[in-house]
Amino acid sequence: MTDEHGKPAMAVKVYAPFQVYFEGDAYSVSAVNDTGPFDILPRHRNFLCMLVPCHLAIQPVTGDKKTIKIHRALMHVKADKVVVFMDV
Repeated sequence: MTDEHGKPAMAVKVYAPFQVYFEGDAYSVSAVNDTGPFDILPRHRNFLCMLVPCHLAIQPVTGDKKTIKIHRALMHVKADKVVVFMDV
């Protein structure tokens, strides 16, 4: 997936059972798991982890950087799609 200028991007969805916090295309997602802080960029390898309390940072293709406070969440990355399921 690429943006209108050909720059790599990925689809991101951050949601909880009753609310969607973010859904759209992004250039990067930053978070923290038990081993420390990390970044997800387009073309990242398949990845699955539990997030610890942190601020999830999303750099969307359009608009300003989004920050979402995470208490506990599951992150799944596959084929330029990032899904973060919160409150698990």
